Amino acid sequence: MTRVLVAGIGNIFLRDDGFGGKVIERLREEELPEWVELADYGISGVHLAYDLLGGYDLTVLVDATPQGCEPGTVFLIEVSADRPAPHSLDAHGMQPDAVLGLLDLLGGDAGRLVVVGCEPADTGDGIGLTEPVAAAVDEAVRLVCDLARQHEDTTREGVS
Repeated sequence: MTRVLVAGIGNIFLRDDGFGGKVIERLREEELPEWVELADYGISGVHLAYDLLGGYDLTVLVDATPQGCEPGTVFLIEVSADRPAPHSLDAHGMQPDAVLGLLDLLGGDAGRLVVVGCEPADTGDGIGLTEPVAAAVDEAVRLVCDLARQHEDTTREGVS
């Protein structure tokens, strides 16, 4: 059976870094197949790494990720299998590369891995997304739903 994990990551106390959690919150209102699991990991990177040991066909990380774009820009990053492992681990503030490095050390596999990212405007102290990032939540939700549908279609084609 197909398994997809959509994982929101980020710190809600650092303004736009709470983007991943807001997207997960909105995705809970969508009708998704039962094999799509939604989870808001916040800053619990170690928890995410251990959950990924269960094996997923597709893992979608949703995060505020600075790429040098206009704030509120939503983008998709396909993560390659040859990603470098981090040099150190911080269990309370693990970035996605550190989570994946820990997963590699534990012998796990996240399956196909993509990041649905959003360019933050402000990651300073405070609660609540800035206007451009809040406006990007619906676009990220659509992108995640599209990824789930595409994955379902690809899985069906492989079975036929």
